Parts: sequence; C-alpha cells; structure tokens
Amino acid sequence: MTMSDIPATTTQTGTPVASDAHSLTVGADGPTVLHDRYLVEKLASFNRERVPERNPHAKGGGAFGTFEVTEDVSAYTRAAAFQPGATSETLLRFSSVAGEQGSPDTWRDVRGFALRFYTTEGNLDIVGNNTPTFFLRDAMKFPDFIHSQKRLGDSGLRDADMQWDFWTLSPETAHQVTYLMGDRGLPASWRHMNGYGSHTYQWVNAAGERFWVQYHFLSAQGVERMDAAEAEKLAGSDADYYRRDLFDAIARGDFPSWDVYVQIMPYEEAKAYRFNPFDLTKTWSKKDYPRIKVGRFTLNRNPQNFFAEIEQAAFSPGNQVPGTGISPDKMLMARVFAYSDAQRYRIGANYNQLPVNQPHAAEVRNYMHEGQMQYRFNPVEHRVYTPNSYGAAGGPVADAAAGVEANWESDGALIRSAATLHSEDDDFGQAGTLYREVFDDAGRARFLDTLTGQGRSITIDAIRERFFQYWTNVDAGLGEALRSRV
Repeated sequence: MTMSDIPATTTQTGTPVASDAHSLTVGADGPTVLHDRYLVEKLASFNRERVPERNPHAKGGGAFGTFEVTEDVSAYTRAAAFQPGATSETLLRFSSVAGEQGSPDTWRDVRGFALRFYTTEGNLDIVGNNTPTFFLRDAMKFPDFIHSQKRLGDSGLRDADMQWDFWTLSPETAHQVTYLMGDRGLPASWRHMNGYGSHTYQWVNAAGERFWVQYHFLSAQGVERMDAAEAEKLAGSDADYYRRDLFDAIARGDFPSWDVYVQIMPYEEAKAYRFNPFDLTKTWSKKDYPRIKVGRFTLNRNPQNFFAEIEQAAFSPGNQVPGTGISPDKMLMARVFAYSDAQRYRIGANYNQLPVNQPHAAEVRNYMHEGQMQYRFNPVEHRVYTPNSYGAAGGPVADAAAGVEANWESDGALIRSAATLHSEDDDFGQAGTLYREVFDDAGRARFLDTLTGQGRSITIDAIRERFFQYWTNVDAGLGEALRSRV
C-alpha cells in the first residue's frame, strides 16, 4: 500500500491537513502561531472530550441485543413490544451506584441494570438494579443519600461514619442494606446477576383494564457471587474487571441472556395489599403474585464506540409506551423528572437526537425544535406550532387512541407524610425475612463477617451504637452477634 492509498487526515469540516505531528511555527524554534487552525481545533476538541459523569451510576459498561416475546401476556398489556412473537432491539447498561468513573468494578455496591427496548411505539426504558428494592421510598432524601456514599468535603475521602450515620438514621434503608451486605453486593460478573425494574409500574391492556407490574430479569448464566478477598484483589489488579468480562464474552460469541418475568397485581388489590405495593423498599411476595414469563433478551453486539453508545446513552423511567406507565411510587415519580433533567445537563438539550437515544423502530413527530446541538429538523412545510390550519402537511396531531396513558385515581389532600396505610408495613420486617429465610447458613456467615468489618470501620461511638440497634431490629440474634464481635 502506498501513501496515496491511505485517506488523508482532515479537519472537522473535511479539509485535508498538512501534518498530524508538527505545529505551524515561525522557523524551527520560533513561536507557535495561533492561526494554525488544525492545532487550535485539535486542542479545543481534546479539552471538551469529556461530558460530566453521571452523579450516581458513573462507572459502567453495556452492550446491545435482541428481546423476543415467547409467551402471551396480551391479557395484561397492549404494548406492541410485549405481544406474542414480537422482537425488539435492546440496550443494557450495567453500572455501580456510588463510585466515580475510575472506581474499581469490584467494590461492594448495588449494580445498576438499565434496560432499553427500541420498540415500534418508541423507546421503553426500565431503569433498575440487581436488587428488587432500594434504600429509600421518598426522593426528598435521595441527594442526601448519594452525598453520604460519596466523599467528604475536606479530605475528599469516602467515610464509613457518614455512610452508616445516614443509614442508621434512615430505618427504611434496612432491606436494601441487607441485600448490599449480602452476596448481591459482590456479583461474580455483570453476566451472573439478575436485574429488576425495582419500582412498580402499570400495564394497560387493549380493553383499558389496568394492572400493577414489577419486572424481573433472571440471568440464564445463573447467579454467582464473588469472594470478598478476590474482589479486593481485582480492585487493585483489574479495576475494569466487569467491563472486560462482558466485552470479551460477547466478542468470543458467548452471548449472555436473561429471561424476562413480571409479577402482576390486579389494580384494585393494591389498595388492601398487606405491604404498600408502591414502596420501593418493599418486595411483593412471589407466593401472592407468582412470576409470569414474558420472553428472553440476549446481548450479542458490543458497542462500536463506548463514548457514543454507552457513555452518552441517556435512560429515563419516564420513557414509557402505550400499554405501559408509572405508578404512585414516590421515588419513581421523582425519577421521571430527575433522569431527563440530568441528561439535559450532562449531554445537552437535544440528547434524544443522538443515535443511541433516538427511537430505532419508530418515528419522531412533534413541534419541539432548536436548542443546543439540534441535528434533526422537520420538513419545511411542517409548522412550528399547533394547532395550525395547514392540514396533514402542517404537522402531526395528538391521537388519544394511539397514545394510551397509564393513570390512577387520587383524591387526597396535599401533605408531606410518612404514614402507612397497609397492615404489614414496617422498615425491618422484610430485611429480617431476607436474612433468616432467604440467605442460607453460609450466606448468613458471610453476611456476619461483612457487617463485622463494617462495624469496626465506624469511629464514632454514637453511630456504632445505632449500627448495633439497626441490625438488632433486623434480627435480635444478628445484633447480639455483632456486639460480641465488633
């Protein structure tokens, strides 16, 4: 191959450049001149290569795949993506919650599980974790929770005292902290963990009947844990272990997959269910509402460009489609605002015009236009306002039949309250059940070892005392064992 066979380097506007290695200077040893347009463009572009990282869920990775419906759940939802035999392109981003971009994959943490279906009715995002619960039920406390997991203002260091200070003053965290300190806090890989929508969502069928739904994504590879000592070793020797494992598995043709299940609760039953079904710190009993299989998705394509397709992937639980919707879950309703707002700050006003965020199987038709980095625009005949007098050429019109929205009734007063309306609502009951009835003997032993280390890391006596009481409330024997060991 000769030099004439190799394409020439160009500027961002397509102009060939004379050198990739040498700036334009006044003589060999003279000053560099500012009118070297390619040098200025290259440095200015380099200075702007990074967008702000996500605040939670900064470190992650992901891949693309295909979802196929293998069962018939049309009695519960009219969504095209969930009809028998339907297929959809998918994108799945895994992440850690607390760590920054450069943090090790194998720190003990909850793992994000953000799943997108590129459906024929628009993008459907189910943004959850590898646990079916979360630390909070009210988003008012969310910024404080994330701050407690980050770093101190003076030293810039993470701090066990502030982490446990927040948790022990927030008893609703107990269920999720029990998951976190158990085996789910250290999965063997992203491929070997389940995912959950975590929140309660709504489905609406073709007849307009409403159902409450929770999503479960069960790993076909099985659920496997990582030993704490191995996790600590990998944190130093291969901080990108999970990211590397996923990419390499797909590259060699070992495509990971997850079976999609849902729990379905009839609309009226939510009012009298023994736990608040819209409380993100709670789970629904599988005895009461068994899992119903929907289909399976498989990840079979790595990103071609990590930044463009994974770092700039912008998820939101507000991305719902006809036949799906949200619920009165307080955290979910706040996330519908917060996620899209964060993406507009992080990436830009027109983040949904990026290829990874555009709908891949549906058209975009609306009257929103202009703003930073606008790429897509309407035909010239298309008016920029509605209603207008130009008929079909003037632009789209809303269709109540096509745009079916999920909804619910509410006639209460505007209040700020932590009151519960369900007979078995409490903060420690499900955590205790998880510890006593779901963990096996070996899992309970590992859990006690983990908590012993956590307790010893607390330096303030008052916080340590609340730590003991917190776990005593989960299980009296567990609290007693911790007091004797810490």
